[in-house]
Amino acid sequence: MSGGMDARSVLDLLDLTLLDHDASEADLDALCQRANTHRPAAVCVFSEHVAYVRSRLDDGIALAAVAGGFPIGDDDPSALSESIRVAVKAGADEIDCVLEPRDAEDFPREPELAMLLAMREASAGCALKVIIETPLLGERSMRAVVRMALAAGAEFVKSCTGKRGGCSDEAAGILAFEVMRHGVTMGDRRGVKLSGGIGTKSDVERLLGVLHSEDSTIEGPARLRIGASTLLDDLVD
Repeated sequence: MSGGMDARSVLDLLDLTLLDHDASEADLDALCQRANTHRPAAVCVFSEHVAYVRSRLDDGIALAAVAGGFPIGDDDPSALSESIRVAVKAGADEIDCVLEPRDAEDFPREPELAMLLAMREASAGCALKVIIETPLLGERSMRAVVRMALAAGAEFVKSCTGKRGGCSDEAAGILAFEVMRHGVTMGDRRGVKLSGGIGTKSDVERLLGVLHSEDSTIEGPARLRIGASTLLDDLVD
């Protein structure tokens, strides 16, 4: 891979994803076998699959649970909290949650803050990745909701689910800039997860070029993840 990044370097950032409520045990076994062979940063599944995957995933690979509504986010903080707690109890190391956009001039405001605080409290002890759904947002709303998510304690801001549009270069740059801004302002370093339509090494290279043009310190799995279901095929073929 050009730009000094080989397949192993991408695997170290990869959240290998299987989000299918109807996934069979055979499907989950195949996912775990691939993960145990290629060792991505994490495996990402729905919360109801966490316990099964946990029992079959090798040590050293994080297990991320998508909790709450997906791709449409929950609007009830209590229901979201319960969903997250179930995933954490089942063995999740990380929690991915959609913060559902509202088509309103006052987005984001108190309803979004309530959801973010519920996510943060229920996921205590786990890395929290807040899915922003950037394809549905203009620049002002995107920046505002990223700032709110970081202020509420999210370790990562994530570009989108991929179900309502992919990760654009503009979104990657805005997320990176806002994480950099938060770090300068607050003195702590948060992370970015890029997901949505990322299927090849060239997609990764392009998006990371944009991201690193805003903040070159966002690197390594503690601060940078790539969420994808098909990227592994391109990396190992």
